[in-house]
Amino acid sequence: MVKAHVSTHELVAGRYRLLDVVHRETNRVSWYGEYVEETLGARPCLVTRIGLPAGLGPEEAGQAADRVARMSETMAQVCPGRVATVLDAVAEDGSLWTVTEWIDGLPLGQLMEQKGAFSPARAATIALELLDVLEAAHGEGITHGELSPGQVFVRARGPVVVTGFGLAGATLTPRLTAPSYASPEQARDERIGPAADLWALGAILYTMVEGRPPYRDRDRPEATLKGVDRLPLRTPLRTGSLTATVQGLLRKDSRERLTRPVVRQALTRVLDEDPHAAAAPGVRRTYALARLVGPRWSGRAMAAGTALAVVTVVVAALAATGQLPGTDDTGSGGAQAQPTVSPAPPGDEVGDRVPVTPTQPGTPAPPPTPTPTPSASASPPAAPPRPSATASTEALPAGFRVYRAPEGFSVALPKDWKRLDTSRAADRSYRVTFGADDDPRTLAVTYSERVGPDPVAVWRDDVEPGLRELHGFRRIGAIEATTYLGYEAADMEWVVDVDGERVRTFGRGFLLGGHRGFSLRWTTPAADWDDDTNRQTLETFLKTFRPDTA
Repeated sequence: MVKAHVSTHELVAGRYRLLDVVHRETNRVSWYGEYVEETLGARPCLVTRIGLPAGLGPEEAGQAADRVARMSETMAQVCPGRVATVLDAVAEDGSLWTVTEWIDGLPLGQLMEQKGAFSPARAATIALELLDVLEAAHGEGITHGELSPGQVFVRARGPVVVTGFGLAGATLTPRLTAPSYASPEQARDERIGPAADLWALGAILYTMVEGRPPYRDRDRPEATLKGVDRLPLRTPLRTGSLTATVQGLLRKDSRERLTRPVVRQALTRVLDEDPHAAAAPGVRRTYALARLVGPRWSGRAMAAGTALAVVTVVVAALAATGQLPGTDDTGSGGAQAQPTVSPAPPGDEVGDRVPVTPTQPGTPAPPPTPTPTPSASASPPAAPPRPSATASTEALPAGFRVYRAPEGFSVALPKDWKRLDTSRAADRSYRVTFGADDDPRTLAVTYSERVGPDPVAVWRDDVEPGLRELHGFRRIGAIEATTYLGYEAADMEWVVDVDGERVRTFGRGFLLGGHRGFSLRWTTPAADWDDDTNRQTLETFLKTFRPDTA
């Protein structure tokens, strides 16, 4: 057990003064502190002390501190604004001290002590925001492993902020801070993965609505972990519409736990069905639906972020309400307009009939491209050999203009369309979604540098399994190998139900070589799929899209 009392006359690491205890857990205490600097004076910060295992040598303790610092840097890039930035990590006197920027909010545990149990809708709102952070981390192969109410800070404005990344595995103990939120596999000291974070999410959900954790803290951490592993779940009494979700997340067998897409749908449904949630500030049904979009693509495939293309029909509504990912937020669920990823500056726009000079000197103008015509059951045909890196403006349909993205591609868009969402990952992967405020259709352009060698396999093995977990999913026809702009490519079409409406998506992924690849996803209400305007719009996208391959 970490002792909360530390003399305020002593400075941690010679520069951090501890003022007031903010939160206590089994092996973790956080203080409101000050960074004391001679020239700049005192600046506020959050200082957390975690007890290290007895007998841990200085070298191992230093490695634990380095791990926390490195993980913080990675997560700051992957999920900006949602993860507390670690300013310093120091191993000193048998403890690991982490110093983060001061968070203008309360730890979830302290908030529950003050306010009591939450309603299912409020709990679902916070859980959706947490799911955003976890999805971003899991997409980068990062497991939090220490998630608990003490690691989640709730702010009056903006999204929740998560601390504690990098603690899991930093020492020899299976669980450092809050044993009652450990997963059964952690209790058994087994290797953990994303399923352990989903267990912790379920335990936090349980605690928010029940007012107590699913497994109580006992006199010793070992006893608590034993209870988590062996005792049955205490029957929830107040979870209401969250009951099935909580029980599905708190399954002892990690292979049987609910997956992220299923959890997202379930939490969104709670907000959608709660009349008070719909009226509460920042909690809107359309915003909750957009949580299916996810904060960013997984990085495993060129078409990652699978749920995005399924539900992009709601993105235009989000832009109109100010809740759009990339304008105010790109996270998960919950309830508030929240800045996370800053969109890239708008690309150059060119009139629909103004000639465009190729980006590479000496590159000939692209030849006319045959117009692909997608049918109701088959993907558009292949395009001709590879043209230059600038979208062609030859004979653009009326009402279109060429957009050059600073990320390195160009495409002709309807004149009233704009960037709705920009998401980025640490490995230079990104996703840009285009649309208009009053238009239910969207185009998503994704780029990855971790693409497999077979474009058909990418759709089949990396994308479709996730889509199958969404309500009403059905693939239309086979995944078809083709070529596009002279590159190996594959097309896939599918439908899914979103809020009672059938949504249809056409996806084309193609390989640039060197594990690099793009995918284009066109999403529209299924009932409007064969509309002449929609067909012409998709044809124009495919005809004019150009990657910058320089």
